[in-house]
Order: sequence, then structure tokens, then C-alpha cells
Amino acid sequence: MQKRVFLALLLAWVATAPLWSASWAQADTLVGKVVAIADGDTVTVLDRDNRQHRIRLAGIDAPERRQPYYQPSRQHLAKLAFGRHVTVEWHKTDRYKRIVGNVLVAGEDVGLSQVRAGLAWWYRDYAREQSSEDRRRYEAAENEARSQRRGLWQEPFPTEPKRFRRERR
Repeated sequence: MQKRVFLALLLAWVATAPLWSASWAQADTLVGKVVAIADGDTVTVLDRDNRQHRIRLAGIDAPERRQPYYQPSRQHLAKLAFGRHVTVEWHKTDRYKRIVGNVLVAGEDVGLSQVRAGLAWWYRDYAREQSSEDRRRYEAAENEARSQRRGLWQEPFPTEPKRFRRERR
């Protein structure tokens, strides 16, 4: 009898698992205007209530201030997003209290554009937080930028920002 009850409860739990996991994975949305570019993967968005939000672009890692391609990465992001109205689809904040999300300008993912231009790495450490479609697109964009030797891929051995940060400690 206990086995049947346990199995029934287990089956009910398994049947509802897609529902609760889907709600957890749902993104929140922020709409506003980009008013500042901190670097190649961080922007500030001003919302309708005149509140500023620091946004870390999900799925990418751009060169740090003292790395080659820092300025071109920052300038490219500014060209794509500064002064533009954006939609930010996000699901978490990082340890610095920045929103981590995809920044979309007219439906185009600016983080993916940074990777495609060879001005940011696809941040594989956080790939599990991306949809399978985003993982596929970001990986393909980085592979194409590498093969075309765009941006930082012109360097013989570009140093990933996470390694650069670790070595500077």
C-alpha cells in the first residue's frame, strides 16, 4: 500500500515538474533607455520611473580596462546601444547587484553582436543559464569570429577576462 502511495506521489511530482521549472526559468523584463556604457559588457538603463539599473550582459565576457580591445569593445557596445530604447530580459542579479540579462535593441541581442564582432567571449561558465538556442547562437558567433579573425581574435593568444582578473589578484 505504501509503495503505491509513494509511486502515485512521485508520478504526480514528476508530471508537474515541467510546470514549476518553466516558471523558474521565466525572465523578468525591464524597458528603458541606455544612459551609460561602463565597458564592453555592462550598461546602465534608465527606466520609465527615472530609476537607473546596472545591466551585465548575459552570456558574454568583454575585455577588462587594461586588456587589448577594451576600448573597441566598449565603443562597439556604445554604438549599438547608447541612447537607444532597450528591452532587458533577465532572470538574476550578480554579486555586484547588477541585473544579468539579454539587452535587446529593436529585437537584436547586443551581447550576441559583441561576440559576433569579436569584441567579447561567449562566457561558457554561464552557458547553463542560457537557453539552448542562445547557447547555440553564441557558440556559433564566437566560432565564426575566431575563424574570421575579427576583433580580439586577431591576437595570437587572446587572454580571457576571467583569466586576466585571476592573474591580477
